[in-house]
Amino acid sequence: MNLAYFFFLTFLLIEGSNYTHSEKRDSPNLIIVLADQWRAQEMGYEGQKQIITPNLDRFASQSLIFENAVATLPVCAPWRASFLTGQYPLTHGIFYNDKPLPNEALTLAEILKAEGYQTGYIGKWHLNGHQRGEEPFSGRDKPVPADRRQGWDYWKVREVTHNYNNSFYFDEKDEKHTWPGYDVFPQTDSAISFISKNKKNPFVLMLSYGPPHDPYFSAPEEFQKLYDASKLQLRPNVPEEFQDSARRVLAGYYAHATAIDYAFGKLIRSLDSLGISDQTLILFTSEHGDMLMSKGVLKKQRPWDESIKVPMLIRYPEKFANRSRRIKNPIGTPDLLPTLLGLSGVKIPESVEGKDFSPDLLSEKEISSDAVLIMLPVPFHEWRFGNGGREYRGIRTDRYTYAKDLKGPWLLYDNETDPYQMNNLAGKPEYQELQHQMEKILQKKLAERKDEFLPADEYMARWNYLYDRNDSLRASNYLEINRLP
Repeated sequence: MNLAYFFFLTFLLIEGSNYTHSEKRDSPNLIIVLADQWRAQEMGYEGQKQIITPNLDRFASQSLIFENAVATLPVCAPWRASFLTGQYPLTHGIFYNDKPLPNEALTLAEILKAEGYQTGYIGKWHLNGHQRGEEPFSGRDKPVPADRRQGWDYWKVREVTHNYNNSFYFDEKDEKHTWPGYDVFPQTDSAISFISKNKKNPFVLMLSYGPPHDPYFSAPEEFQKLYDASKLQLRPNVPEEFQDSARRVLAGYYAHATAIDYAFGKLIRSLDSLGISDQTLILFTSEHGDMLMSKGVLKKQRPWDESIKVPMLIRYPEKFANRSRRIKNPIGTPDLLPTLLGLSGVKIPESVEGKDFSPDLLSEKEISSDAVLIMLPVPFHEWRFGNGGREYRGIRTDRYTYAKDLKGPWLLYDNETDPYQMNNLAGKPEYQELQHQMEKILQKKLAERKDEFLPADEYMARWNYLYDRNDSLRASNYLEINRLP
């Protein structure tokens, strides 16, 4: 697919539909489109001119744009558990990948199913995990039992895969099927089929894509051809010695992102054709970002913006009239469920810990949020102890990032004057008052959560978890070693 042909197809998707208004209904349809590891900075609507995301850019022009949507714990399974329950990781217990979300957890699908919604889930799940003593990752290729699906009925799911071109799933009867080709495209077709069959009644659908999570070089060739790695510009915080490899990774990452954008356009066009766009609330977001060689590292878990900030768009024409509006104050993962329920007119259960910002959004105010909590109770896998991983707690405001590890203050950034977080202000005498203010906000957040900020082993023992691989191996003087630069 050359660039001209791509834009021709995109034109057909985003301009060739007739926007059909439909009868007003009290209960909106709800669609969550989740990309895995798509960081906030890589969006055309955010000023990134070298990525091709025309469908999402047009969608953003009709949506609420959350400039500081923050992954409270920037890892796959913890984000999913917090999103579906509205709880913080140390409440629901998923602070480490591949651990099972308890059956007792009250989730989005169960809440809306009780309100008469049809429920559907397609794609990556990552909440069934494996039991204590089983081989690490042994659950990733197994079906999720019906009693572990947390209220989702229509079911085309695999626990985890990142082989997007040879991808299988299990259906409602635990029968195994193969997605033909690059799985983003048939998953989108399955979503459109579910929507078409349920258009007359309220439904909730979660479409959970695997990309642009690595492997970075497995998008369809026609999308890879859209990007010349040698011409890509990098963020200034990518060290010089990593820049060649960073450009190659970024080109592959962009190819995945553009493929998702293409599929997203098809999904939006289907809503227009079915005449249900007005009464459908759509959330597009991601679980966490990807460092993509900023500060010389890849992937997530870390407290820097490339890891914790995610794109987030909400379109709901019946309430927001297809007008774009930017929300500057931060919103955290546990806040998403209560806010979606509030926008849908559904009572928020007492088990939910996040804040409902729907009154602010509906009254066209800035959301009433001064800061959101960021955390990593247990470092693991690619950022395990032996690879420099550390426990931390912190906050992200609309301007500042502050984080501390078990030894004390670690990071302090003024993201307005230092958007690439290259000047750590922590411990500098001239910023002592600012650091004190941030510490005070953090302590208030921790007190609200009854978070004692203990070493990782304490939480693993409390939840009867075993470490996977060699994640628990660390120096005997772990608490005394020097901080990372």
